[in-house]
Amino acid sequence: LSKCQLYFARVWIPDPEEVWKSAELLKDYKPGDKVLLLHLEEGKDLEYRLDPKTKELPHLRNPDILVGENDLTALSYLHEPAVLHNLRVRFIDSKLIYTYCGIVLVAINPYEQLPIYGEDIINAYSGQNMGDMDPHIFAVAEEAYKQMARDERNQSIIVSGESGAGKTVSAKYAMRYFATVSGSASEANVEEKVLASNPIMESIGNAKTTRNDNSSRFGKYIEIGFDKRYRIIGANMRTYLLEKSRVVFQAEEERNYHIFYQLCASAKLPEFKMLRLENADNFHYTMQGGSPVIEGVDDAKEMAHTRQACTLLGISESYQMGIFRILAGILHLGNVGFTSRDSDSCTIPPKHEPLTIFCDLMGVDYEEMCHWLCHRKLATATETYIKPIPKLQATNARDALAKHIYAKLFNWIVDHVNQALHSAVKQHSFIGVLDIYGFETFEINSFEQFCINYANEKLQQQFNMHVFKLEQEEYMKEQIPWTLIDFYDNQPCINLIESKLGILDLLDEECKMPKGTDDTWAQKLYNTHLNKCALFEKPRLSNKAFIIQHFADKVEYQCEGFLEKNKDTVFEEQIKVLKSSKFKMLPELFQDDEKAISPTSATSSGRIPLSRTPAKPTKGRPGQMAKEHKKTVGHQVSSGSHCCCAPFPVAQLRPQVFLQPFRFDEKRAVQQLRACGVLETIRISAAGFPSRWTYQEFFSRYRVLMKQKDVLSDRKQTCKNVLEKLIVDQDKYQFGKTKIFFRAGQVAYLEKLRADKLRAACIRIQKTIRGWLLRKKYLRMRRAAITVQRYVRGYQARCYAKFLRRTKAATIIQKYWRMYVVRRRYKIRRAATIVLQSYLRGYLARNRYRKILREHKAVIIQKWVRGWLARTHYKRSMHAIIYLQCCFRRMMAKRELKKLKIEARSVERYKKLHIGMENKIMQLQRKVDEQNKDYKCLMEKLTNLEGIYNSETEKLRSDLERLQLSEEEAKIATGRVLSLQEEIAKLRKDLEQTQSEKKCIEERADRYKQETEELVSNLKEENILLKQEKEALNHRIVEQAKEMTETMEKKLVEETKQLELDLNDERLRYQNLLNEFSRLEERYDDLKEEMTLMVNVPKPGHKRTDSTHSSNESEYTFSSEIAETEDIPFRTEEPSEKKVPLDMSLFLKLQKRVTELEQEKQVMQDELDRKEEQVLRSKAKEEERPQIRGAELEYESLKRQELESENKKLKNELNELRKALSEKSAPEVTAPGAPAYRVLMEQLTSVSEELDVRKEEVLILRSQLVSQKEAIQPKNTMTDSTILLEDVQKMKDKGEIAQAYIGLKETNRSPAMDCRELNEDGELWLVYEGLKQANRLLESQLQSQKRSHENEAEALRGEIQSLKEENNRQQQLLAQNLQLPPEARIEASLQHEITRLTNENLDLMEQLEKQDKTVRKLKKQLKVFAKKIGELEVGQMENISPGQIIDEPIRPVNIPRKEKDFQGMLEYKKEDEQKLVKNLILELKPRGVAVNLIPGLPAYILFMCVRHADYLNDDQKVRSLLTSTINSIKKVLKKRGDDFETVSFWLSNTCRFLHCLKQYSGEEGFMKHNTSRQNEHCLTNFDLAEYRQVLSDLAIQIYQQLVRVLENILQPMIVSGMLEHETIQGVSGVKPTGLRKRTSSIADEGTYTLDSILRQLNSFHSVMCQHGMDPELIKQVVKQMFYIVGAITLNNLLLRKDMCSWSKGMQIRYNVSQLEEWLRDKNLMNSGAKETLEPLIQAAQLLQVKKKTDDDAEAICCMCNALTTAQIVKVLNLYTPVNEFEERVSVSFIRTIQMRLRDRKDSPQLLMDAKHIFPVTFPFNPSSLALETIQIPASLGLGFISRV
Repeated sequence: LSKCQLYFARVWIPDPEEVWKSAELLKDYKPGDKVLLLHLEEGKDLEYRLDPKTKELPHLRNPDILVGENDLTALSYLHEPAVLHNLRVRFIDSKLIYTYCGIVLVAINPYEQLPIYGEDIINAYSGQNMGDMDPHIFAVAEEAYKQMARDERNQSIIVSGESGAGKTVSAKYAMRYFATVSGSASEANVEEKVLASNPIMESIGNAKTTRNDNSSRFGKYIEIGFDKRYRIIGANMRTYLLEKSRVVFQAEEERNYHIFYQLCASAKLPEFKMLRLENADNFHYTMQGGSPVIEGVDDAKEMAHTRQACTLLGISESYQMGIFRILAGILHLGNVGFTSRDSDSCTIPPKHEPLTIFCDLMGVDYEEMCHWLCHRKLATATETYIKPIPKLQATNARDALAKHIYAKLFNWIVDHVNQALHSAVKQHSFIGVLDIYGFETFEINSFEQFCINYANEKLQQQFNMHVFKLEQEEYMKEQIPWTLIDFYDNQPCINLIESKLGILDLLDEECKMPKGTDDTWAQKLYNTHLNKCALFEKPRLSNKAFIIQHFADKVEYQCEGFLEKNKDTVFEEQIKVLKSSKFKMLPELFQDDEKAISPTSATSSGRIPLSRTPAKPTKGRPGQMAKEHKKTVGHQVSSGSHCCCAPFPVAQLRPQVFLQPFRFDEKRAVQQLRACGVLETIRISAAGFPSRWTYQEFFSRYRVLMKQKDVLSDRKQTCKNVLEKLIVDQDKYQFGKTKIFFRAGQVAYLEKLRADKLRAACIRIQKTIRGWLLRKKYLRMRRAAITVQRYVRGYQARCYAKFLRRTKAATIIQKYWRMYVVRRRYKIRRAATIVLQSYLRGYLARNRYRKILREHKAVIIQKWVRGWLARTHYKRSMHAIIYLQCCFRRMMAKRELKKLKIEARSVERYKKLHIGMENKIMQLQRKVDEQNKDYKCLMEKLTNLEGIYNSETEKLRSDLERLQLSEEEAKIATGRVLSLQEEIAKLRKDLEQTQSEKKCIEERADRYKQETEELVSNLKEENILLKQEKEALNHRIVEQAKEMTETMEKKLVEETKQLELDLNDERLRYQNLLNEFSRLEERYDDLKEEMTLMVNVPKPGHKRTDSTHSSNESEYTFSSEIAETEDIPFRTEEPSEKKVPLDMSLFLKLQKRVTELEQEKQVMQDELDRKEEQVLRSKAKEEERPQIRGAELEYESLKRQELESENKKLKNELNELRKALSEKSAPEVTAPGAPAYRVLMEQLTSVSEELDVRKEEVLILRSQLVSQKEAIQPKNTMTDSTILLEDVQKMKDKGEIAQAYIGLKETNRSPAMDCRELNEDGELWLVYEGLKQANRLLESQLQSQKRSHENEAEALRGEIQSLKEENNRQQQLLAQNLQLPPEARIEASLQHEITRLTNENLDLMEQLEKQDKTVRKLKKQLKVFAKKIGELEVGQMENISPGQIIDEPIRPVNIPRKEKDFQGMLEYKKEDEQKLVKNLILELKPRGVAVNLIPGLPAYILFMCVRHADYLNDDQKVRSLLTSTINSIKKVLKKRGDDFETVSFWLSNTCRFLHCLKQYSGEEGFMKHNTSRQNEHCLTNFDLAEYRQVLSDLAIQIYQQLVRVLENILQPMIVSGMLEHETIQGVSGVKPTGLRKRTSSIADEGTYTLDSILRQLNSFHSVMCQHGMDPELIKQVVKQMFYIVGAITLNNLLLRKDMCSWSKGMQIRYNVSQLEEWLRDKNLMNSGAKETLEPLIQAAQLLQVKKKTDDDAEAICCMCNALTTAQIVKVLNLYTPVNEFEERVSVSFIRTIQMRLRDRKDSPQLLMDAKHIFPVTFPFNPSSLALETIQIPASLGLGFISRV
């Protein structure tokens, strides 16, 4: 060290206030110097004298680059001041509360809630190495969990520290970590149960002390059990060192256990009245501390929490009341008082109230308890007798009984908690969490502190041995020579306490003595150990105390009370009285008294002898008690640690007393560091080789100290050569297999050499740059001097030239002046002459102009008159011509109309039209196609012309606006002129009046004029000011309008963004619910499989299961009416075992169905109201027209006869259809080409022929009607019948028609009877009725024909009128075109022609659409009829015998054969559905399909199969196929869900299938993207909208699974590639590491680099493109990938202090630029992926920007808008310089940032949610691929399906 004690070296010197102070040497140290000249940081100089005996030099300070390290063992100088300073810098400056010290995690209580314990932090630490992340309790828990899983050995975490240091909180966070990363194996979370036990354990085991309001007064060891899959299955709790003495005694300002005060605070509750409790001040056991209330704590509320926790853990109300009875009895027992009768006996007053209450609560006899509290039983060899005891001994016995009862109750509660935490599953391994006191030292230390410190001695011995073992293993692993490390061993101290004749042994011996006291025991200690053991001392001023030198500090123990606390005698008779209690719970507490004492009964005051008789002193009960106590403290605590493979110690520090956030007291910190063993660990590490470097890291760090010739290809040899030159003493370092080991201080020495070398290089660079700058400055000054000289000389020359010019100018001026005088005189004369000439010439010119003007006007008048005459003549001629044309055309139209009427009447015309209809339709189709082509061409021309027209229109509109403005200005000017003229007239009048006035008035007028002028000037000034104010106001109004506009726009943008965010949130919530549903569904399937396996295990054999069974089969139905009506029997036939609970999609469907039913109900209600109105109207009409009913009845009977004849025909046709259907099976009945299909087509033909026959009959009857016209009154009858027919048509209900028929029958009965009387035979009546009905029918047909002719005539009139209008318009256009130039004429005619053709095309398109709709409607009706006929045939086939079927012949049907045209459908049989799903989905290999076939081929095949099922109108087939498809995809993804290609392939195909269902759904919104051929392929029968929703949900689930696969693949690469790997070599520096391994930034063979990430991204992108994934979906996947990269990188950056440096910021920005370049190469910059990296980019910029001034703070606040305030502050706190030339961020700067960002409203969460998945959308992407062109490759094995 003396070599380093040079000028400006920094050292640590002791200080009574700050413990250690930093100083700087002002003079080099030389051996022999007794004084060091130092300069303190405060600015003072100091002479520091060295100790003349030891001559130890002060400790050296570490370089600033090493300050703030995560691991204290990474410090070059390992000593107490360095450790203290490092902890202080991390705690105060960086706000980091965790620090490693070798294997120990040092945790400092910040007394502030920090956001570093959330689930996101747990996920960040999960799976990480312990040295890769910043120190944290989660890192320790992760290491313990990982070692348990890897080594299959139990682990333990030991949390120690003084009261208030935060031990319980750290243990709770460790348990929370285990529960989160492992997951609970049972439904009830064990971690929640353990946390639920905290209120109970705190109430019965915590108390207020002088240092902590909620101090744990017992040790707790929790074993968290795991199964073979390392999931939590249960827990077990053991307690140690319960401070029983607190039950009966409390020091000043302290309290008893919380439960007693909670009971007293709840004494007024009705259920607690029986306890007869009072205020806590009235009980002896709760009033001794004098502080019964804790500020801010409501004991009554805490009591409610305690009772609630008991209920959660299964402690019933009766047991709870039993606990409270026992606790209340203890309080009353403390108030029992004794009265002395003499020196050897005492008594209790009769009917003593406290004792009475105690006996009542405990259920014991008052007399017995009163007797045995004042007496004891003594047994000798021959007899037993009862002896009274004195008052003091009785009081101690009472207190001992109270402590014993409380201890038993405490153990009983712990046992019940363990029962609640116990699991029936076998425990495979466990992790223990020990929460125990740390080393304690107070002003008065007694037996409790002695036991606690003894336990810590044992723990410290284990820590030392474990650290020594780790050091030894490291040296042996690296194969370096090592010697035995000399470290402090506390075995002598342990021997002093527990060896023979040790402190405990002497204490046991003294307890055996009948009259042993604390004083005699102290004398024995002095005689035995004083001056014989260096660790034992005697205080100078006391004979009742002793001092022990522990590993942490010297502690003085007061002997008073040691014997009594160690004895803690409880008389056996008192226990027997309690055991005989009628209160059932009380004997349960003492059931294990006769058994061996359990580990949970370890107490701070030793074991409890249950009986003590002076007749048997040789039994040694006190000695056995002391030994048992020794076993408890020594053996039990240590065994709890030895059961684990390696303990993980956590040292909790309490940095202050005042409980203020982030305050650090150096004195307390040093005291606790010594107490918790951290310094001992440091000493062990410092004794060996604490600093370790890998060869590559050493080379990278100290490359600057090497010359080029020293660098070899072998890094190890290079490092050896360099170290031999740099460090002469070879004992200061050792070379291992992979690392170099350095002694303490050597790294600091190397850092000094490196800094000197860099400083020298910097000086050289500065020298060169400064010389270059000065040379530039000199050259710049020289050039400036030359320039100044040039300009001065030029100025002088210009002055001389100016003098010469002036001299010459004066001469010229004289010359020109003289000339000017003469010339002026000449010009005056010439001007006068010119004036005379001008006047004369002007007069002559004006006369000539007037003459020319008169002639020009006469010519104009002649021109207009002649033009008017010519136009008049032309109009008359044109009108005559048009009239002649109209007459001729009218004549021709009448002829044509007559001809058309004749043709319309002829039946042959209809036949021709009917026969040629198909050919005309085909011609029209062709014509429509041709017109579509022409229409497209004309539309293009029309678009161009419209553009030209719009541009010209805009020009004309602008000219028109300009002219309108000028016209308005002219009007305004005209108004001003008129007003001025009026003013001039008024002024003239005033002037005349003023002239007529007298001179005196003129003077007054002059004066008034002056005043007026002044007033006008003032008014003008005011007017100017007003104008200025007006302009200012207008300007302000404009600005306000702009501001309001901008504000509204901003609000609109913000509201739009908010709506988008709400939409994304809603979509994200829905997709999260969907994800949760899929997870629950998978869990349900897994549980179902497990149950199946469990059921099938004892029953060997094979059970067939339906592989295509769908849990969704009963959930999804079609929404069409046919499917809904026919779906009911299929559902009822399903077995009950296939029923599954409803999911979300079924719930939405049912909700939709309920809405539809409500709408149908409303429609039916409206229909009912309408029918009631119709009934009322019909009644009114019946009253007005009673005779109409008879005619209607006749009409109905005629109609009935016709229907009967038609029914007979249909029956005959049905028989023929039966014959045809008997040969074929039901599924093929309706197929095209089948016999039934042919017969049906024939029937249609026959129906059309029958229609023609009927038309001929109508013509014949019409001719007969003419002859009978005189006998029949047709008008009224037919008019009335027509009205009645309309009424009948309005009656939709069959019941209404039947009632109307009965009414008609009744009204026509009597006249019918009269008519029948005319002829007895009735033949005349029948003839008459027949003729009457026929005539009425013909009359109705005639009327309908007449109406149709009238309608046709009206339509023709409308056409004639439209033709006239068109003719007029054409003539107008022709007249306009004649006036236009040729080019414009051509353009106008072209525009007109385009308009005409467009209108015609639109009309034709409308007609075509109507025909298409008609054709579709007829097709649907045909299919429905065919299906109904098939159903009727199937139902009636059972009644027909086989012989009849065979005998009935089939009428041959001739159908013309057409060429085969594929319709884009695939036909398969129902039984082949399983094979289809198996070959196309379950056994399909995505790689072969993606490479060899078209993208999305499985989706196209499935849709074509669905199309065929829809074409057959087979809803069951559609439902089965879709359900099997969905379930099969789910099975494939469940089986191969971790394969990216498989998930990507089925995501692409699912989306394509979804798009096909949309594209061919028949909805107009989707059909507009199709071709006409594709529109023909639309679904015709079923609406699959609900299945589209199901497929959309499935696609969302597949997308989320794809994201999880991406994340699992990318996550191992991200941190290594984005943070640790040096893409730019030499930028990042390597800092020394400690015991914890840090991931190297040097790229090894097994590490990932940025190129690895880019290659993986390329692989993902190429696979998705090969699978034909939608481009928009690829963009969303890429955005999600980049978000994962950015979030994981930023989270690791926020949790790794070693990564927060300037060079690392440059590295990150370079890596991000490479990712952006990848996006540009793939044309994905508009995908939003770059924006997801914005937080990472801003964090990298934050590492690089300047961080000193307020301007820097403002710039940072503006720049880092994507980072939260917590993230910005965290990065600034973690910023660590890699080189000495960098500076840390000051605390004041960080506070400035916090002040500026305090108004920012952002999330308090520190880390980004790396598991967040953006809501996905599937934009509609229609396919241009024609379905009929798709070929099915043979490799798919789908030969059983055929194209249709």
